[in-house]
Amino acid sequence: MAQVHRGRVENPDGTTTLWRPVGPAELALLQESGFTAWPPRLPDQPIFYPVLNEQYATTIAAQWNVAASGAGFVTRFAVQTSFARRYPTQQAGAVEHLELWIPAEHVDTLNAHLVGTIEVVGEHR
Repeated sequence: MAQVHRGRVENPDGTTTLWRPVGPAELALLQESGFTAWPPRLPDQPIFYPVLNEQYATTIAAQWNVAASGAGFVTRFAVQTSFARRYPTQQAGAVEHLELWIPAEHVDTLNAHLVGTIEVVGEHR
């Protein structure tokens, strides 16, 4: 099980901390929700992929989101660990590039398992 759930920040309060890089459009949708819910995925986005460490999220926001849309933001949020453990850790390239791959149809369930609000912890332009 340790390999399946490697790289996670599981907290003593029963939550798991996750990060997600977003561009301006997704940030606007988060603002509309009061930073309480992730928006539904677009038809060409079958997976919602939060990442397991802030450095990886920062790299994506600074390199990919800025190049694609002029700005990138790093968000941090917590979900119930029991929900996060439904999804094995995925490695997307380098050893520190760890993600959860949550099917688009599970985003509503993810939102139901959020603990607290989604925070913006970094901005890149």
